Amino acid sequence: MPTASSVIEIPVPADQVWQLVGGFNSLPDWLPLITKSEPGEGGRVRHLTTADGGVIVERLQTFDNVARTYSYTIEQSPFPVSAYLATLQVEALTESSAKVTWSGVFTPAAGTEDAAVEALFAGVYNGGLEALRANFPA
Repeated sequence: MPTASSVIEIPVPADQVWQLVGGFNSLPDWLPLITKSEPGEGGRVRHLTTADGGVIVERLQTFDNVARTYSYTIEQSPFPVSAYLATLQVEALTESSAKVTWSGVFTPAAGTEDAAVEALFAGVYNGGLEALRANFPA
């Protein structure tokens, strides 16, 4: 099963980063790719709209506010994958810096190249975390 991940350090306290990314419905607040997020099922599902009009439906699987992490699956998307499970985690490196990890595992659809799909998600994760860091100018 292919995996993709990205890690970034941000020079602010982990709790401050988590305050921005920790809400399951907060993607439009920091991820330019996502322009709209509508909650469903009491906040366990998010209906996302991408900048190009695409629709993605994701389901929250685990959430731990103390450990500053959550995992989610994709129920509907334009991506050629199934069995997708991603995790977003914010860890304290020091009192004034954080490490953010965004990772996922998935099964590419038949006929797609594992490397191409992995690059797609790595690109989303890398670009997303760079956009996140831009919210915290040094």
